[in-house]
Amino acid sequence: MASPLTVPWSEVLKDQLRDPAFRERWERSALARAVAIRVVGYRVEHELSQRQLAAKLGMKQPAIARLEAGDHNPSMDTLIHLSRTLGLEFLVDISPTNQKDSWVTKAAETADNAQTIVDGEHRVLVAAR
Repeated sequence: MASPLTVPWSEVLKDQLRDPAFRERWERSALARAVAIRVVGYRVEHELSQRQLAAKLGMKQPAIARLEAGDHNPSMDTLIHLSRTLGLEFLVDISPTNQKDSWVTKAAETADNAQTIVDGEHRVLVAAR
C-alpha cells in the first residue's frame, strides 16, 4: 500500500496565507503563538505539567491551557509575569516601514519563532526566547 501524500506544513501555511481573512487572523495572533511556543517549551524543558506550571506562576491550570493554545494575545501584565517568574524574554517591535534604523538585532529577527508582519505603513516583529 502506498503511503499517503504528505505536504510540508510550510507549504500548507503558504497556501492558507493567500486567503486575506486567514492572513489577517494569522498576523493578529503572532504574539499569542510566540508566547504559546515558549511557554510549552519551558514546561517541557522543566518537565512540568500545566497544573505544576500554574502553581509556579500563581495561576490556575485553565489559564496555562489558554496561553498554550495561542488563540488570544496575552496582556502586557501576563508577559511581565512570565518574564519575571520564569526568566522568559519577549520582544514586540512596532515601527514604520520607512524607518531605516532599527533597535532590533538580526538575532531577534531570525529567531526560531520570530515573525515579521508588514501591513502597508507598519512593521511588527514578535519573538520569544
